[in-house]
Amino acid sequence: MNNLRKYFSESTLSLVLGVVVVLVLGLVAYKIFKGRNVVPTPLTQNVTEESTRSGELTQPTAAVSLPVEHTVTAGETLWAISQRYYTSGYNWVDIARVNNLKNGNILAVGQKLTIPDISVRKPVVVEQQVKVTPVVKSAAISGDKYTVLKGDNLWTISVRAYGDGFRWKEIAGANKLANPRLIHAGNILTIPRP
Repeated sequence: MNNLRKYFSESTLSLVLGVVVVLVLGLVAYKIFKGRNVVPTPLTQNVTEESTRSGELTQPTAAVSLPVEHTVTAGETLWAISQRYYTSGYNWVDIARVNNLKNGNILAVGQKLTIPDISVRKPVVVEQQVKVTPVVKSAAISGDKYTVLKGDNLWTISVRAYGDGFRWKEIAGANKLANPRLIHAGNILTIPRP
């Protein structure tokens, strides 16, 4: 017995028993799931490239000759009904229009809806052109005087004069500005130099 303890410490024995338990549980799980016959649903069989591109998976129904009458069941929405008949929820507006629904969010169980024979609506992505205004890099200020231009502020003047926007306080102090946020085009500012 001492020899056995010598070869197997408690932690090694615990590790071995843990591995055995994991293997047994893995085999049991494998046998359980292997016995199930998984039949693909129409959702997995009929996923189209278009539906996966938009991130929206739909479950088309069998080909139905439209127009058709649909009876609303509990929990149904116009979007879901539209998905069922058109494989696109966007046709809910057409169903609401044809059935003179004032509020498409209110459906009654058992309500009869006419599903019109119309083309499938698809979302349209409109690309917008964004106008990019180029950033004009202003020239550095090297002298000890500067004439304020339209759009200037003490921060940008400080960056151009010192390369550090936080030194705007030095310019405000040297020019005895009561309100450093208020400078006007044409003002001549003293730029303190060390």
